[in-house]
Amino acid sequence: MSDAVIELDSVVKRYQSGEEVIEALKGVDFSADLGEMVTIIGPSGSGKSTMLNMIGLLDTPTEGVVRHDGRDVSQFSGDELTEERRSSIGFVFQDFHLLPMLTATENVELPSMWDTSVDRRDRAVDLLERVGLGDRLDHTPKQLSGGQQQRVAIARALINEPDVVLADEPTGNLDQDTGETILEELTRLKEDENVAIVAVTHDDQMLEYTDRTVEIVDGVIQ
Repeated sequence: MSDAVIELDSVVKRYQSGEEVIEALKGVDFSADLGEMVTIIGPSGSGKSTMLNMIGLLDTPTEGVVRHDGRDVSQFSGDELTEERRSSIGFVFQDFHLLPMLTATENVELPSMWDTSVDRRDRAVDLLERVGLGDRLDHTPKQLSGGQQQRVAIARALINEPDVVLADEPTGNLDQDTGETILEELTRLKEDENVAIVAVTHDDQMLEYTDRTVEIVDGVIQ
């Protein structure tokens, strides 16, 4: 029995582009365990983003199976995939994607605000304190540095207690020292929260922090 929380099993993804069929993924096998950080690397156009979209349940395979927590989600309906993403997957983006009119706390709460039966403010505050922003709770993004905004984004990704966090170039817009701080934060949180972190990156610095590196070239895992 696999311990993997997320698995791609012989996943193929084809796109129609005009009269041409593009095969972005060619029979990809991949898995990540709880408490593990896996980094995906590869040249532009290699299939990294498509692979991340599969792991994040943002797209469905043409062939093959995607499993989350042992369940085949390949045939889930759109609504079922949306609920699975909301409850089980957190996203951290290169560009932070914070809403400028909201405070740090409100940005962290945002993914759970639809659920009025749950008070997430205490968890939002706790997460911000854990990433070193306990004194920035009421600051808006423009009052925060790039590194602080990325910490808010990490806290937001954890608000719904996911078991998988996907990071798309999480250090891409940060200087080296700030990027190192963010990577240390992710390393600590993967252990504290027992989440699987899957990151796509061009940043060689990240390879020093990852548990495992997967290279993809032309839609094929090397």
